[in-house]
Amino acid sequence: MEYVIEMNDIRKEFPGIVANDNITLQVKQGEIHALLGENGAGKSTLMNVLFGLYQPERGEIKVRGEKVNINDPNVANDLGIGMVHQHFMLVQNFSVTENIILGSEPTSRGTINLKKAEKDVQEISDRYGLRVDPRAKIEDISVGMQQRAEILKTLYRGAEILIFDEPTAALTPQEIKELIQIMNNLIKEGKSIILITHKLKEILQVCDRCTVIRRGVGVGTVEVEGATESSLAEMMVGREVSFQVEKGPASPKELVLDVKDLVVEDSRGVDVVNKLNLQVREGEIIGLAGVDGNGQTELVEAITGLRKAKSGTISISGTDTTSLKPRKVTETGIGHIPQDRHKHGLVLDFTIGENVLLQTYYQKPFTNTGVLNYNLMYEKAKSLIEEYDVRTPSEKTQARALSGGNQQKAIIAREVDRSPNLLVAAQPTRGLDVGAIEFIHRKLIEERDKGRAVLLVSLELEEVMNVSDKIAVIYEGEIVAIVNSDETTEQELGLLMAGGSKEAGEPAT
Repeated sequence: MEYVIEMNDIRKEFPGIVANDNITLQVKQGEIHALLGENGAGKSTLMNVLFGLYQPERGEIKVRGEKVNINDPNVANDLGIGMVHQHFMLVQNFSVTENIILGSEPTSRGTINLKKAEKDVQEISDRYGLRVDPRAKIEDISVGMQQRAEILKTLYRGAEILIFDEPTAALTPQEIKELIQIMNNLIKEGKSIILITHKLKEILQVCDRCTVIRRGVGVGTVEVEGATESSLAEMMVGREVSFQVEKGPASPKELVLDVKDLVVEDSRGVDVVNKLNLQVREGEIIGLAGVDGNGQTELVEAITGLRKAKSGTISISGTDTTSLKPRKVTETGIGHIPQDRHKHGLVLDFTIGENVLLQTYYQKPFTNTGVLNYNLMYEKAKSLIEEYDVRTPSEKTQARALSGGNQQKAIIAREVDRSPNLLVAAQPTRGLDVGAIEFIHRKLIEERDKGRAVLLVSLELEEVMNVSDKIAVIYEGEIVAIVNSDETTEQELGLLMAGGSKEAGEPAT
């Protein structure tokens, strides 16, 4: 059989690590082929080899049966291969069209013909059901729309084979549904797709075949029809994975977080948190459920000191933290796993060892009279990296060199290790594989059982229901209901999240 893509015995090494150990991947014309593996398994590395960003130590690549040497992304583009990266490659203050044509601008008498480009982009957008405004600025559009701009960029360059790297990691459930429809549209038009992911439900929903990589080694390729979440998970992590969160009943005690009549504005000056009241006690996990954009982000930023409250009060263990700066808020006993790991979670140019100590480096024993003790810092970092299974060549590796999931695990290690009185976990398992999710859920429950308070903010309804003791539903910046997680259903929560009331489905007031 002739494959549209064949990667045979690919080996890729980095200092101190074999990222791809003689992996073979064969993709058929017109299929959606999943590339599944844990965080740091080598999935993105393999696709970066196919896209010409990395050169393999050995192995061969064939495109449509012809052996090729893809020594840079321009060669990949010429062969009809396009890649939509996990972290988008877009210029924020350029328009969608300006980003799409960057590097291949249509010119007329030496000047860029932007009108023609906008028309071409609109035609491609309409053809594949992408619904993107060609004139919109990147900084003004949602993450889902930015991703569509990336897809358009590959289609504009004539891509027939598209690589999607963790495309749903930062999307809302609605955007994920729309992306799946877009992928199906692309297949109908004769394209082929390689989908890098570790979301098992999405593989079962949309893919034809699945190749599994574990710790840089190819485990095998299976037909998705007939596979189950359990069978794929076992192939991926090498052991049976529990999808149920085991926890005993909560024992709530003293009040830790007390939010009263809180009003918070968004960056446009609009009130998005409206006289909100919320309490979290020692020994309980409160889950915050809501459709994205109902004030969750601004609430978390206000609680953690990243955004000023317009009015109302926030107190942690009896201390008023409403007007305190982020470090002072942290020192009152709060840990924060942020929603945006790059913006608020890491300094990407620092080593991973420095990043896991960002909250404590200025305290004893790591510093004395202002001089950092790097030996002690890296010793502590090394133990955290091992405990939380952060896959990195070394604690001195730059944070930006790690996969998204391993960056997330490093942040979780830093925040949970301090065992703060209140742990605010915003999308803590975003971008993590099932094995890592199981581990993180266990850690959150361990913190609860130590008598800590946990506020879990997640767009994954299943996660909120499984991990939380009680669920606070947020709608248009207000808590409209608080329900016991073991007494509610997805349907009831869905109704509340859409503004309905518990009793009659009337709009909540």
